[in-house]
Amino acid sequence: MSETNENFTWHSESDAPAPRRMSPVDDRLKADVALARLRRRETLLYTGDWNNARQLLTAVGRRLSSPTKAKSALEAFREERRNRAVEHEILSRLVVELDRDYKLSLSRAPDVAEACTQVWGPATTDRTVVSIKTLLGMIGAAEWRRRGLKVPGLTGTLHPHYGVYSPTRTEYVELLAQVKDVKGKRALELGCGTGVLSFILLQNGASEVLATDVDPRAVACATENAKALGLAERFRAIETDTYPEGTFDLVVCNPPWIPEPPKTRLDRAVFDDDSQMLTGFLSGLGEHLRPDGEGILILSDLAVILGLRSEQWLEQELAAAGLSVAWTNSTQAKHGKAKDASDPLHTARSREVTTIYGLRRAPAS
Repeated sequence: MSETNENFTWHSESDAPAPRRMSPVDDRLKADVALARLRRRETLLYTGDWNNARQLLTAVGRRLSSPTKAKSALEAFREERRNRAVEHEILSRLVVELDRDYKLSLSRAPDVAEACTQVWGPATTDRTVVSIKTLLGMIGAAEWRRRGLKVPGLTGTLHPHYGVYSPTRTEYVELLAQVKDVKGKRALELGCGTGVLSFILLQNGASEVLATDVDPRAVACATENAKALGLAERFRAIETDTYPEGTFDLVVCNPPWIPEPPKTRLDRAVFDDDSQMLTGFLSGLGEHLRPDGEGILILSDLAVILGLRSEQWLEQELAAAGLSVAWTNSTQAKHGKAKDASDPLHTARSREVTTIYGLRRAPAS
């Protein structure tokens, strides 16, 4: 969310409105006092040293952390989501100000102009206000974008953009890379993110890929990466939340795997409110497949483990959409949180399995 008033431009990854007033604070502010003021819904404008600002953010965050006392996986998930929501709300009120050139006027401050321009474009006002937490995320993302990321199954380097889900969790990528029967096929990817799945299809021989995403940042990211990988002539990304017109040999979707409302724009790669994207993919698949076409769904079972979906849910949705499963392949979770015993959801995540489903129109009865 971006909001401009007569005094400054406000940037947020949630629907939090621009602060009406801000209280300047500096290096003398202690974490306990800061937390008390933030809990009273004060917005604190940090004006001291950048390194001290980061340390204050960390110290306040530690005071918000509390070990889960939940007994079931679902209770642990609910408590963890509540904790993260509170943390986001409170920490987002610790802010800094940038000038028209996106210069941060704190001592020992890094040059953040490139990171800000990549996300927001050129400044349109003399003052920009953003939370320290968001700015740190943008700085980290700019470094990932500069250095690039090696992804299993992809030839070349992927350069993720801020706010676009980065394939550091690679199970879904590795599963698709094993699908070799794509040569000469015209493919569609729904919810492309960085475009990594589309690029793997193209490198494995697909003739062309049309990709969609609801987020313009993802469309820009995928388009830029296609050009860098030498795939731009066979790849196109468009911004839409529905199926585009036409039929395809192959339709691929790796939807968000948790059927809950996203709290922020950054959450949309993980949280799919009421499974809207997944059910939309399934219900529209049949009419967008060519006669011998195939759909590919890649989905984690974490929602089932947490009790957010029944074990029969997917089978029922497939039947309702007139689809059948032609083949599957599965892999255990390999990502860091599945191995981190200190994670509140470790018990559930350690059991997580990601499966790729080959889908066809069900035979007429």
